Amino acid sequence: MQGKRAMPGQEAGGPSDSAGSSPSQSISAAQGATGRSRDRVLAFLSAWKAHARALAEEKKLTFPHSFGEVVRQAVARIIRSLALREGNLFLLLAVIIGLASGLLVVCFRIAIEGTRLWFFGSSLTASPLRVLTVPTLVGFIIAAGIMLLFRGVRGSGVNQTKAAVYIYDGYIPFRTVIGKFVLCALAIGSGQSLGPEDPSLQIGAGIASALGRRLRLSREKIRLIAPVGAAAGLAAAFNAPISATIFVIEEVIGQWSAGVLGAIILAAVSSVVVMRGLLGSEPLFGVPPYRLANPTELLAYAVLGVIGGFSSLIFVKLIAKIRPWLKALPTWTHYAQPAAAGLLVGVIGLWFPQVMGAGYYYIDQAMHGQYLWETLAFLAIFKILATTISFASGTPGGMFAPTLFIGAMIGGAVGGVEHHFFPALTGPIGAYALIGMGTLFAGFLRVPMTSVFMVLELSGNYSIILPVMVSNTIAYLISRRYQSLALFDLLSSQDGVELPSMEEQREASALRVEDAMRPVSGPILLGEETFAEALERVSGFPEQHFLVNQRKRGWSTVTKEMLEWQTTPEKKDQPLSSLPPSTRLPWLHPDQPLDVAMRMMGDRPLLPVVNRANFEQIEGVVSLQDILNTYRKARP
Repeated sequence: MQGKRAMPGQEAGGPSDSAGSSPSQSISAAQGATGRSRDRVLAFLSAWKAHARALAEEKKLTFPHSFGEVVRQAVARIIRSLALREGNLFLLLAVIIGLASGLLVVCFRIAIEGTRLWFFGSSLTASPLRVLTVPTLVGFIIAAGIMLLFRGVRGSGVNQTKAAVYIYDGYIPFRTVIGKFVLCALAIGSGQSLGPEDPSLQIGAGIASALGRRLRLSREKIRLIAPVGAAAGLAAAFNAPISATIFVIEEVIGQWSAGVLGAIILAAVSSVVVMRGLLGSEPLFGVPPYRLANPTELLAYAVLGVIGGFSSLIFVKLIAKIRPWLKALPTWTHYAQPAAAGLLVGVIGLWFPQVMGAGYYYIDQAMHGQYLWETLAFLAIFKILATTISFASGTPGGMFAPTLFIGAMIGGAVGGVEHHFFPALTGPIGAYALIGMGTLFAGFLRVPMTSVFMVLELSGNYSIILPVMVSNTIAYLISRRYQSLALFDLLSSQDGVELPSMEEQREASALRVEDAMRPVSGPILLGEETFAEALERVSGFPEQHFLVNQRKRGWSTVTKEMLEWQTTPEKKDQPLSSLPPSTRLPWLHPDQPLDVAMRMMGDRPLLPVVNRANFEQIEGVVSLQDILNTYRKARP
């Protein structure tokens, strides 16, 4: 058997037996086997190299290109791992917008001051020739810029930002930002009686709009990003992030959610950080210390509220009369109106140069008692006239600074008169001037919350809160009583644009569920009752739908037809708690807005209205027809 076994040589090369094989034959056979193994390895390596060359040829990759591709893929993986959802990206963009807006507003303020120094020199009292000619000549340049290049820069900028949000889906052309920057710097620097805060608001909104479009944000986010930039611009111009945030919420968007509020605050804080880092952290005005020594002094501030309220009323009505009259003049006159306004402001400036420009320096002087009350009263009167002329002529610029100027002068004048007749009053003139600023702000711009927080931010003194609240509230109520439309609503109406009135939304009485609900008619069934018992209870009532109190499981509804269908020998003893889930009803509370009931109603026949303390205690029911009837009765 052993002689029959095949040897390796036999497997590889041919027949041989162990007895007949020689050593040389064995060696040659081994060498042949080794060569054949080497050939197979070489063939495998050749095939692998050919495959690699084909793969490289297919992908067109050389070593440097492969390395670049690897880097790109690695970066892409990192970006994907760090990818932000749009909501988080929105917050990050708010910080970027705040930084950019703060930087641009700083440049804007420097441009205004540089323009003023170039036109009038460093002296506080310029030569009469310059006072008359500079605003006039620059007025022609401004008019040409508006009519030929930047038609979107007319006005203060607040209504333009609101129009961008509610009409143009947050779109503000970047050329408007450029035009606002250049023309407002020329207007305010040349002495037109306007301020930089409102333009800064629109500049910030324009930056945000451009950035949102560049990043291809969703339509909803672009609409919301403009107010974020507006808050950033206003905060940097005002050095007051809280007031800027509240103003944007109170006047531009009217409502807020956590995400929007967070973005607005981040943008406002970021812009103020940039502004303070470049221009210093000093407040806009140096406010003297104040302490309310005697509560009876609140009567003196109440008088200030009355005078400030009627002064703001006169201011609004002058603009309401003069602005549409000037707009109705032939088109060619619009090329001369800013120049004519500049000439008239220059004439006033010959006797009262304080009314020209924003007037921050003179507000600070009034707070420190540098003027007699008679001078303060004249400055307030002529500032009202100069600002009305400048703004009504279409010259771009803001109303915030003139409002603060007029309020400070009126407050200082009222304080001076009261101290003359009542020397026992302890409040300094500066306190009256500061409170007067908030008072006119509340009466003229009709933003009561902003006016209170603005005074607190500017003063840094919480003890002034009581006189501020008293005076501002009185001025606001007087303005509302005798002027139906707030200033910004009035301006949009004159421009033929129907923007939402935030004041009307705040003051509108909302319809509630209790206005539409009616008492329950028919019996209220219980979940432990059987179908047979329930049918017996409702058989004598004409209603078709009946409420079922399922105790802790809520409420359901059932019809007579359903009860009759379930009253069979097999099902009649089953409880109403076995009703299918499709019969379950959500419930309402009497104080909820009626539109909530409309959204929850769906195709349900009615909804229960229950007590907040005990949802098993029924207060009434409401149906779709009840809701429609209530809206029909409430229509204007």
